[in-house]
Amino acid sequence: MADAGPQALCAREPRVPAERLVAEMVPPPRFDSVRFDTYNPDPAQPSQAEAVTVLSGFAAGLGGAHASGAGKKRWFSKKPAAPTGPRGVYLDGGYGVGKTHLLASLWHATPAEPALKAFGTFVELTNLVGALGFQQTVQTLGGHRLLCIDEFELDDPGDTVLVSSLLSRLVEQGVALAATSNTLPGKLGEGRFAAADFLREIQGLSAHFRPLRIDGQDYRHRGLPEAPAPFSDEQVTKAAYATDGASLDDFPGLLEHLARVHPSRYGALTDGITAVCLTDVGPVPDQSTALRLVVLADRLYDREIPVLASGVPFDRLFSEEMLNGGYRKKYFRAISRLTALARDAKPLVSQ
Repeated sequence: MADAGPQALCAREPRVPAERLVAEMVPPPRFDSVRFDTYNPDPAQPSQAEAVTVLSGFAAGLGGAHASGAGKKRWFSKKPAAPTGPRGVYLDGGYGVGKTHLLASLWHATPAEPALKAFGTFVELTNLVGALGFQQTVQTLGGHRLLCIDEFELDDPGDTVLVSSLLSRLVEQGVALAATSNTLPGKLGEGRFAAADFLREIQGLSAHFRPLRIDGQDYRHRGLPEAPAPFSDEQVTKAAYATDGASLDDFPGLLEHLARVHPSRYGALTDGITAVCLTDVGPVPDQSTALRLVVLADRLYDREIPVLASGVPFDRLFSEEMLNGGYRKKYFRAISRLTALARDAKPLVSQ
């Protein structure tokens, strides 16, 4: 048995200083060791191998002087001329073709110290602007060689305008950009790529991006993953007490707690946790709650924290209305990631 009883995520109310938000803008632990040579292109999809070649060359081209000709602290210097030609790449492909793997590999391959490279999701970037303010975010990221944005969200016009304005300022400062994006609502069932939507939504910034199409089987055509059968409350509780560093929470209570914690703190909410144990898992009651759960699922997946649960399987978390609505892709991603983490948690239950 574990030396101490399990912790409760519901008892945690983390406070995350702004400097930690900046310092944590690196590829998450799941992608810490990925590189271009660990990406396995599908021989039937030549665009995948081509993407590796193009991105490798793009990274190598960022090894010289900063495009603005200046260093990191340039607050009193003359405004640099905007660099000419594309200073960004947009990875355009369906779910499951390895876009995040390639984006993280680009970050690792860019010959600059980690403090001059940033990697985060669209949500993490908007959280950074909220914590620092727009101008301070420009100053903080303006001396970087590269900013990688995973899952650029096109379903919130206000946030899209905010981030597009930020990226325009960063391009003026000479920062190179790389991005992937979510598909716009209403286009999710078409089996299409999102480059046209992305370039249109970022408007004047589109000239700075080279779309790089990555073909492959689209997760949306494969249906929902089959979630493993849940365990009993007794099994989950026993495993939580037997696992050092595990947390144990009632699922409805955790959903209520997430409403009181800003999503930018969900990563900190799991600090030091080795496994998340949940009892009484059931369908999510509304869309606001569902979207918060999506963010938590992303943070757990990034940190490779297994999830052991009782109640309903994870493929029954979201209603048919949610799965057919504008946030369908996010819910599919959450189901896929929680299912993978549930499989990882199976060894925690004594056979």
